[in-house]
Amino acid sequence: MPNAYERLITRVFELVYVEGASEAIFKRELLLECAAELGVAVPKNIGDVVYTFRYRRSLPAAIRTKAPKGLEWVIRPAGDGIYKFVAVGAANLHPTPNRAVVKVPDATPGIIAAHALEDEQALLAKLRYNRLVDIFLRITCYSLQNHLRTKVPGLGQLEVDELYLGIDRRGAQFVIPVQAKGGRDKHSVVQIEQDIALCQHRFPELICRSVGAQFMSDQVIAMMEFELQDGEVVILNEAHYKLVNHHEITKEEIASLTARGPE
Repeated sequence: MPNAYERLITRVFELVYVEGASEAIFKRELLLECAAELGVAVPKNIGDVVYTFRYRRSLPAAIRTKAPKGLEWVIRPAGDGIYKFVAVGAANLHPTPNRAVVKVPDATPGIIAAHALEDEQALLAKLRYNRLVDIFLRITCYSLQNHLRTKVPGLGQLEVDELYLGIDRRGAQFVIPVQAKGGRDKHSVVQIEQDIALCQHRFPELICRSVGAQFMSDQVIAMMEFELQDGEVVILNEAHYKLVNHHEITKEEIASLTARGPE
């Protein structure tokens, strides 16, 4: 039986969707009206219903089947307390399996590794202490702020897991929004679009390079760089890293990499 969140979002969709449309707008208040209609207990934070289906879970099948052929529904922000269902090419982006894994000596302080409270925080700490954003993007990066919450005109309130600033050898400067995913969470194209919009709004003079990081099996960290092409989010670059004790990197492995020369 569908849970309360699924019933609520499905009823909202039924009320605002017009057959054949690729977009449907609704206000947060409609969730409250639907909760009363269905006799569903109103969540303490009604916005969590939308957040759940934007970033954590797939939309119910009753909604997915109404998407135009070859497209998927996402929920985009459209202002303060306003959202819209939009049909896009792909709702989530996933790391590519079976890629080569790069071993990196683990510099994470033991006390941090022992007391990280959740996957996302553990992953952000590993990125920071091991300079994985620097390694992946091949620029020098500095953490500016984590869990940055701000508003962008036309989109409403947004949150970025961590924001870095970077510089390359030519002196070009970058702003790097990083989204960290652990467990079953997925990289939502909506979140990536928001990160890019935030950077364009707050740091228009800097080059935006949007990055996603995700734990895979065996503690491998997949890192992906995203960009917008023809209005769609695509994966521009991807690499997989594993943090290991320095004794786990053999002399033969080091010699093999040295022989290849710098990239």
